[in-house]
Amino acid sequence: MLRAADTTPISRSRRPVPPAWLVVALACAGQFLVVLDISVVNVALPSMRADLALSGAGLQWVVNAYTIAFAGFMLLGGRAGDLYGRKRMFLTGLALFTLASLGGGLAQEGWQLLAARAAQGLGAAVLAPSTLTLVTSSVPEGAARARAIATWTAVGAGGGAAGGLVGGLLVDGLSWRWVLLINVPVGALVLLAALVRLPESRGDGRHLDLPGALLVTAGLATLAYGISQTESEGWTASATLLPLAAGVLLVAAFLLVESRTAGPLMPLTLFRVRSVSSANAANFVSGSAMFCMWYFMTLYAQNVLGYSPLEAGLALVPSSLAVVVGSKLAPRLIPGLGARNLAVLGTLVAVAGFAWQTTMTADGAYVTAIMIPGVLMMLGAGLAATPIAALATSGAAPEEAGLLSGLINTSRTMGGSLGLAAMSTVAAGHAHGATTPEALTDGYAAAFRVSTVVLLGGAVLMALWLPGKARPVKIPAGQGEGSAAEEGAGGLAGRPVE
Repeated sequence: MLRAADTTPISRSRRPVPPAWLVVALACAGQFLVVLDISVVNVALPSMRADLALSGAGLQWVVNAYTIAFAGFMLLGGRAGDLYGRKRMFLTGLALFTLASLGGGLAQEGWQLLAARAAQGLGAAVLAPSTLTLVTSSVPEGAARARAIATWTAVGAGGGAAGGLVGGLLVDGLSWRWVLLINVPVGALVLLAALVRLPESRGDGRHLDLPGALLVTAGLATLAYGISQTESEGWTASATLLPLAAGVLLVAAFLLVESRTAGPLMPLTLFRVRSVSSANAANFVSGSAMFCMWYFMTLYAQNVLGYSPLEAGLALVPSSLAVVVGSKLAPRLIPGLGARNLAVLGTLVAVAGFAWQTTMTADGAYVTAIMIPGVLMMLGAGLAATPIAALATSGAAPEEAGLLSGLINTSRTMGGSLGLAAMSTVAAGHAHGATTPEALTDGYAAAFRVSTVVLLGGAVLMALWLPGKARPVKIPAGQGEGSAAEEGAGGLAGRPVE
């Protein structure tokens, strides 16, 4: 049950409450590490393969081990923060992530690297939901929270954007091991600062819904595994269809358990709240296209235009700056345009960039083939992400904030995983197995064409479904005490961001 929104964290310490900017800064540092690690290893994969004698399938699992653990445990990590304390889960996730990074950087065998990557993903799944929850619980709802979420969005997007550049610098200047080892000193510093300065806050201390946690974790992890199989096995192979079917059945079982348990991991009544259901659907659709941009742009720069890893990272710096600019502009535009209109506008700006990128050629010039379309794509992504995240978490009671943060991260991660698998299949199909620059360009262009259509559909979905006005949300019948207007009486009293 969602209760009236209360964004004041419950202090568990006698220390003075730290300023909100410090809480936001620490949360953003954690989010930066999580997102950076999704993309930073890409440029190091050839070096990892040569050093550890990894097979082609093993190399693929350097990426998949992280993303599957990340997506599979995200809801569990978010709910654990609500029940056992956001600071505690932030510290636990960051410590596990940092130790796993050390283990991966020191790995001497392929299996050691894969185990470390899976442990990193688990740590990230515990850490990531608490970062957004710390932001929303430390800043009152309204313009100030919109700015804080914009900062969180910009830092996270910047982490993903900086992965190629950071990875290129580390691999060229040191070795592949430093794309993992760099997390150790940074993680240790953030861990120490968070231990000393972060306040503790938690929900109502209920027990964790263990059956639900096991089912949703197993279901999402199995789905993610099935999705990961599509690139090598295709969509019709039994190695793909069986885990996808098993994942769907596990998720269905999870929904059945949640509808009948007294203290569910994810109250299904959440999805009767328009801002929650629509924002997560929009996040899933936009993530399925946006996540592909960095992947295919990096491949195009290196495999077609002949850029080195470092040059490819530098080529995407304007795009990295654009997503930060878009994220920081968003809270200034929300009061005038409204969250829904800004989300639609940002998505349409991204559509223009994706459509431009479909004209790519094997001898494209940097400015017209990479910089301008990349800037449009990421400027639009930055403009859209902040209002979507704000809508998805607006009006949440403290005991539900971590769950909503985990849900918005899960929807984007799962959308990105599915989208990348699907677009990789599209690109491979249009290249017809050839590796010439022309064939590869045709494949990448086809992936951008499909992404353009997906984003257009996402813009329509946002325009029709995202809430347009701030209004009290009515609690579903039988799910609360009193009306939503009676703040403090057990109803869901939060207002969607205008």
